[in-house]
Formats: sequence, C-alpha cells, structure tokens
Amino acid sequence: MKNFFTSMLGALTALVIFTGGAMLLFILFIGAIAAMSGEKPAAIENGSYLVFDLNTNITDAPPRVDFNVFSDGDRRETLQLRTVTRALHAAATDSRIAGVFMTGALDPTGYGSGYAALKEVRTALAEVRAAGKPVKAYLTFADKKDYYLASVANDVVLDPYGMILMPGLASQPMFYAGAFEKFGIGIQVTRVGKYKSYVEPFTRKDMSPENREQIQKLLDDVWGSLVADIALSRGLTPKAVQATVDAEGLIRADAAKGGKLVDRIAYRDEVIDELKAQTGRKGSKETFKQISLANYAKIAPDQADNSRKGVLPTRGKNIAIVYAEGGIVDGEGDNGEIGGTKFARELRQLRQNDSIKAIVLRVNSPGGSATASEAIQREIRLARKVKPVIVSMGSYAASGGYWIAAYGDRIFAEPTTITGSIGVFGIQFDVEKLANHFGFTFDSVKTGKFADSLTIARPKTDEEMAIFQHMVDWIYGEFVGKVADARHLKLEFVKEIAQGRVWSGTEAKKLGLVDEIGGLDAALKYAAEKAGVGTSYRIVEYPRKKEFSEAIAEMVNRFAPNTRVPATGLVGEITRRLDAELGVLKTFNDSQGVYARLPMELAIH
Repeated sequence: MKNFFTSMLGALTALVIFTGGAMLLFILFIGAIAAMSGEKPAAIENGSYLVFDLNTNITDAPPRVDFNVFSDGDRRETLQLRTVTRALHAAATDSRIAGVFMTGALDPTGYGSGYAALKEVRTALAEVRAAGKPVKAYLTFADKKDYYLASVANDVVLDPYGMILMPGLASQPMFYAGAFEKFGIGIQVTRVGKYKSYVEPFTRKDMSPENREQIQKLLDDVWGSLVADIALSRGLTPKAVQATVDAEGLIRADAAKGGKLVDRIAYRDEVIDELKAQTGRKGSKETFKQISLANYAKIAPDQADNSRKGVLPTRGKNIAIVYAEGGIVDGEGDNGEIGGTKFARELRQLRQNDSIKAIVLRVNSPGGSATASEAIQREIRLARKVKPVIVSMGSYAASGGYWIAAYGDRIFAEPTTITGSIGVFGIQFDVEKLANHFGFTFDSVKTGKFADSLTIARPKTDEEMAIFQHMVDWIYGEFVGKVADARHLKLEFVKEIAQGRVWSGTEAKKLGLVDEIGGLDAALKYAAEKAGVGTSYRIVEYPRKKEFSEAIAEMVNRFAPNTRVPATGLVGEITRRLDAELGVLKTFNDSQGVYARLPMELAIH
C-alpha cells in the first residue's frame, strides 16, 4: 500500500511543479496520508522480539517533519535518540517483549549517531539485558560504531564471511592552502588560542604541532572510553581488546571469535530459525514474532509528549527539552542549523511560560557565530533566574556550543563528548590574484579610510588586520571571562585550559568545564529534582513541528525529481567530503566576521 502512495505522491508532486493547477489535489492527498499515519498501530503479540534495525541515523533532535509515513515497511531513515532509549527502557519491563534483536549497520549523517549518543543507546540496551531479557546482535560488516552498540549484547553473532572493521580511531583533515595558492585565492586570518585550528586547512598544508597534540589526546580519550566499555561487556580487559585490534584491524570472523569479540559465527537464516523457535514459530513459514523499535516506540508506555502537537502548554508541570543541534548562525537559521535569533526567541517563550518548570538544553553543536552564541546565552542567563536550566551535552558541545552551555545550572556530558575549544577566529578571503589572472581588475572610490575594508577584491592592509585582530581578542576575552564566571573558576586557570583546545567529556569534568558524566536521561532526572516536580511531569520538545505549509513545501522539495546523479565510489567520497567541509563556509554569516567553532575537519573515523 505504501508503494502505491509513494508513487502517487511522486506523480502529484511533479504535477504541482510543472502545472501548478493540482495544488488543491496535492494538499488533499497529503491530508489523507496524514490521517492514514494516525491510525492506531497493531497490538503486540506476547513473546515478541523488539527489532532494532541499525540502518538509520540517530539524531538528538526530533525530525521537524516525519516523512517516514511514506517509506516502505518499517525502515526509518532517521530515529530520534529519545525514541530509541524510551522504547528500550519500556521493553525492559514490558512482559510482551521477550528480548531485543539488533541487525544492520548505522548510517551516520551530519551530527547524528555520534559516540555520545550511542553511549546512551548502549546504556538502555544494557538495561534490557539486566532485566533478564536476551539482547542479540547479528553483524555482517560492522564498523566501530556498529560493534560498539552490538558488543553490549549477550549473544553477538557474526556472518561467516563478515568482518568487524575496527582498526582504531583516526582523524584525517583535508588542507586547501595549496589549492588556494594555485588558483590565486588569498587568505588572511585572525585568531586567539594556539590550539584554535579551524583556520589551518586554509593556511597550511599539514597539521600544526599544537593541533596534532590536541587531536591525539582527544582520540586517545575517546578510544580508551570505547575500548573500556567493550571490554566490560565482553568480559575482557582493555588490553586484550586492543591486542585483537592491533593484530587484525579488519577482523575476520574466526579472529573475532578467537578474540572473544563475538560469541559465535552463523548465517542469518540460522539466527532467524533460532528466533522463530524461541517465539513459538519453529518450522513456520512466518518469521519470528517481532515488532520494530520505531513502531513499538509509538505505543510504548511513557510520559505524555506535547511536542508533536506543536503548541505551547499553558498549564500543568512540564519540562522542556530544547535541542541545539547543528552549526550556530545569525538570524533564523535553516534546517540543520541553530539560528541565534530564532533560538533565543524560543528560549524567551519558555522562560515566560509558567507551565514550563525547567529547561533541559541538549547541545550537539560545534559552534559557529559568536554573535548568535551570545544571543542564545543571554536567554539562558535570564531563564535560569526563574527556573532551572540544565545542560546535556551530546557528541559535540564545543566553541560556540560550549558558549551557550556554560551558564547551565548543571552540565552533563558523556565521556566521548567533544567539548571545550574555547577560542575565537576570523577569516578573510580575497580574489585579487584570481581575478587578475583572467584580466579582471578593481578600482575604488570611498568616503572613509576603512569603507572598503570588507572587500574581497584585495588583501587587507596591516592596519585593517590589526582592527580585525583587536575584535577577535576582545571576543576571546569575553568568552574566557564568561566561562570563568559561569563555572566559578579562576580567570587565569581558564586562560590556561582554553586556547581553543578541545577536550573529551572525561577531561572536561576533571577541569571543571562540566559537572557530571551522564546522558540526557540523567539530565532530565536532575532537572525534575531541581524543579520539585517529582515524577509527575510531562516532557515537551523544541523546536516544534513545522507548520503545515512549511511541511508541504519541504515535501515537494524532497519528492521532486532529482536531476543530480550522485557520484559513487572514490569520486563520490571525495565529492561528498568537499561538499560537507566547504559547504560549512555558507554558515559564516556573523556580522562581525568572528566565530567560535570547532575545526570543520575534526571528523573522527
């Protein structure tokens, strides 16, 4: 049936785009689909397994519009972290659920499926196992993130021709300075903090010693945390896990079993037959009794959630989770961005709403615009005067991400959270050489000495660069001062640990930049205690769902014929990386040209 609706939707979308006359029909059709999606899910058969299909991207924030109603079967392209953990918490005590079966491989996109989020999922899976219910995992080609989740299972099975791709962690930044030189693009930077390495790809052809030092330390911390968790679940020592990794890297089935990373080797059909027998369907042509995690989450017992209704509650005891996920930009922001103006407005509404008893700020951001970060932090400071504001750090809460988090009443982070990066930079481009190469020249008439100081037609003068550096120095001083004030630390100590350096959540706690190691659930529990609402509260999530007109526009864009053929293989990988890394430049819209952001190349693989 969904195949029919998907095909019909595509046809109607094309009709809307090319004729415009079918818009009413299109809207009515969308309404019918929405009504269909609201049907009550089927009941769960007793003794069913909860199937956790890892072929998804796990994001902190809920999707602004749920397009999964149009997808085939139960497969979901995106799952929210709380959807996953709520379902697993419920499954641990639900008598209808016999156990959990994991399969597939994660599909991380953007800031999704980071190690900090996976730590929370892993903790929830461990809760199911602790309740005496089996947690099974079937792997074919599992990378580090897949295996990190699967290793918590008490029955880890690997395909005979499968592999665990776990050679360790690496970060391989791409440098553009040589290319810019070749094409005649000039770069001038201002920065504070010897570890503030965001500008290095534009000015160098390799890592600076300081950047190499900080990334090595970060990788060691994150990898150490992952290996420790895996070792504990597998009944091994971290040293034994590391020995297998170093001996194999790409670990084949026999080596994985020999190293006790998996319990056994079997084909998928054998595992399915076992599950059929365990759920009372041995020899049946039907598959084993099951329900997908996505569908189970819709009916799993939990506190009410107003976020899907798109309205601010006006009464009762509510705790708001506000998701700051993506780069921080000035203005309203786009999908996947944190717009300073829009986000501050939302926090202001929550501050003024008496039914919201506490705010939990969930940060999964590498930072961005300093101006936008301050606008958000201002509202955090005002909000905490009238209600608790608790911060939960996801996979990233660094630079501007830490700026907006610093004034939380209590800050929670995971061991693998990437945080800190208290530093500031500015970057200036010019195309004079490039233009001259093609015969283009520029001239200027101006009414003031610095009237054309923001031009890209020429390099900045020393005097102009001094002005930009002074601005960067001032904002860095503000950043450091705010951290010292918010965290009750001595200013000189903050200056020492700042310098643009990134820290793991574990190290950040030692330094006093965070208060407690824990995930979103721990932050929610603490917020409830601080607000004095006990357990009788409701959770509402923001940003809220898009307006219907916005949803239709996004649907048209999504289902419209895509004329671009995506590249695959090596070319596709290079293209995607360039699109992702250079595409970040479009978010550089700070009115002062000053940014507090993690290095774009700090991708841990």
